[in-house]
Amino acid sequence: MTVPDHPEVVAWIALGANLGDAQASVLAAIQAIARLPSTRLIAASSTYRTAPFEATGPDFVNAVVAVSTRLNALALLQHLQQLENGAGRRRPHRNAPRTLDLDILLYGDASIASPTLQVPHPRLWERAFVLVPLAEIAPDKVSRAQLGAVASQGIERLT
Repeated sequence: MTVPDHPEVVAWIALGANLGDAQASVLAAIQAIARLPSTRLIAASSTYRTAPFEATGPDFVNAVVAVSTRLNALALLQHLQQLENGAGRRRPHRNAPRTLDLDILLYGDASIASPTLQVPHPRLWERAFVLVPLAEIAPDKVSRAQLGAVASQGIERLT
């Protein structure tokens, strides 16, 4: 899955969980992402609590990380899905409660539209639980207008 001669790219990844110890799951996932091959953690946002948005179950714990990686986008996605599976992620239906959810939000300046991956993430600009932590670590990626558009969605900073 590693492509050694792939140029280094900065990717932003959203993390979320709302089953089990969601806070611990998100924090452990941040550490696991930092250990991915050909990848280094650049920044991690605070964690945030949010009510489910277009989903069910208990409140979510969310965060966003930035990584520098030499993995191509699909290889990065495969590694993230392995982390989700290792955390017990099940997909019984769309937007089901989850032990861990990892989404590639942005992958450098790439636009990717494949059956398995869309970058930028198709709902990135609609969700406070992504935009607020992304703005914390990459303020140049999120405008005031974009934050204003999701201001009615409740979000509480945890750490």
